[in-house]
Amino acid sequence: MRHRSKRRSFGRQTDHQKAMLKNLVTSILLYEKIKTTEAKAKEVAPYVEKLITIAKAGESGKKPKVNVIRALKAATYDENASRKLLEEIAKRYTDRNSGFTRITHLGPRAGDAAPMVQIELV
Repeated sequence: MRHRSKRRSFGRQTDHQKAMLKNLVTSILLYEKIKTTEAKAKEVAPYVEKLITIAKAGESGKKPKVNVIRALKAATYDENASRKLLEEIAKRYTDRNSGFTRITHLGPRAGDAAPMVQIELV
């Protein structure tokens, strides 16, 4: 039986969709907040949460640092984003178990009335 898919496709092919999500993850890690549509923010938030959790595991020594670096470089386009995640962001969230992102509603976009939000690191 076919059940509803858990992921959104955004009307794009799979490769384009993966590239878009990877771009969003990289931007969130570099700038710590971005303005995007609500659907994209809801789709990218779990990826950011998982990357921060992986970085925290590498920082605390639960996972080998080499494996953590490889995973972070594979998940982002910019090496500076993965470096910032390891050196700054993971240390910032050592006390926090989850809930690293916050989505704030901004209202509809002027052109097509798409619901816009700001996703940021807490």
